[in-house]
Amino acid sequence: MPTGRQLVVTLPPKLVDLVQRKVASGEYADESEVISDSLGLLEERESGIERWLREEVVPSCLEMEVNPASGISSSELLASLETARTERQKRA
Repeated sequence: MPTGRQLVVTLPPKLVDLVQRKVASGEYADESEVISDSLGLLEERESGIERWLREEVVPSCLEMEVNPASGISSSELLASLETARTERQKRA
């Protein structure tokens, strides 16, 4: 018997189908398990974003305030992003 509190949610048909497919595949025991796992992944993702902001973005911004020359130009940034996108496409 589940120990959690019951919560009623309304999902769009596309997500209902996804939940039902996951249960039907045997990957999950029931719909609650699918939703619980999904929310756990959402929490992990948000935690990772917060950690990235705290550990990488904020220190970089502080460094740029002290030493503006440590940054890169917008054209360098765009070129770097384009290179990363191209590499991802090659791997896919």
